Amino acid sequence: MPSLTSAAAPALDVLPWVWWVTIGVAVVLLAADVAIIARRPHRPSTRELSVALGGYVGAALLFGAGLWWVAGGAVAGEFYAGWVTEYSLSVDNLFVFILIMSAFRVPERYQQFALMVGIVIAILLRGVFIAVGAAAIDRFTWIFYVFGAFLVYTAVMLVRGGDDDEEEYEQNRFMRVVERRLPATTTFDGTRLFTVEGGARVATPLFFVILALGTTDLLFALDSIPAIYGLTDEPYIVLAANLFALMGLRQLYFLIGGLLRRLVYLSQGLAVLLAFIGVKLVLHALHENDLPFVNGGRPLPVPEIPTSVSLGAIVVILGVTAAASLWRSRHDAAPDREPSDVAGGRG
Repeated sequence: MPSLTSAAAPALDVLPWVWWVTIGVAVVLLAADVAIIARRPHRPSTRELSVALGGYVGAALLFGAGLWWVAGGAVAGEFYAGWVTEYSLSVDNLFVFILIMSAFRVPERYQQFALMVGIVIAILLRGVFIAVGAAAIDRFTWIFYVFGAFLVYTAVMLVRGGDDDEEEYEQNRFMRVVERRLPATTTFDGTRLFTVEGGARVATPLFFVILALGTTDLLFALDSIPAIYGLTDEPYIVLAANLFALMGLRQLYFLIGGLLRRLVYLSQGLAVLLAFIGVKLVLHALHENDLPFVNGGRPLPVPEIPTSVSLGAIVVILGVTAAASLWRSRHDAAPDREPSDVAGGRG
């Protein structure tokens, strides 16, 4: 049986063919999805979404079990922690995706195609980001200080902006430049990204929607990728966690679109999650890096947070966030009752 790990080193040693098989399977699945949706654009049924999402979640669980079998529980725990973290951060992305669809007035039957192609773009861009992050970590161990500080900063900004009611999508600078320079039409032409209008080739609104989805997701990756690197320093696990989370994002968009409005404490919960991982990264950096003028120039003997504790903390943070949000939503939605009603003054 081929092993993912090297017997001589505790680190995960992924063979080249494992990388190619993983990427190849993801490409085939995504390409098949895009082809099917492009041929028959429609608003997916709840059953269709549930079956697909269940398949992706089941595949992720089996993948983690496979890692456990060939590489041990610690490696599998890192994958599960990264996957759950990426999924939870992706839920926050869905708010913006909904705003993008609304801003461009995308017909419901085309939304699935736009999401799918946008996710493919996001995976490609994140792959580059993951590779850059891996190279930086391999060469500069102090980069964990930067990642950790950035996550804590992001957590603070989430708490400060958590109560804002965003109802408009604000285009990033790249999108504004593209829209100014590329001839376009305001009319959708099926799932086509370009069409001919007045004898000229122009971009359809769907082209800009897909570009907005892909580039916006990359902005979200600025905190999600460092967060997963805070749970594992293995690029393969970071890539796998991102693949499994992003491939199930389209189903989540349609299944929990209404539920998103009820997750009123989502920003606060994600802030706690990012702050926890940020502190974990800083502790890891203090444990790994020589510190001039401190402790004789040696790393500090600070405790590190084990993967099992990280996974448990992630589950608890997200569970409390969801439960508190749903309780608050039910409480706010309950009809006001007059004191006389409560006291039994009316029958």
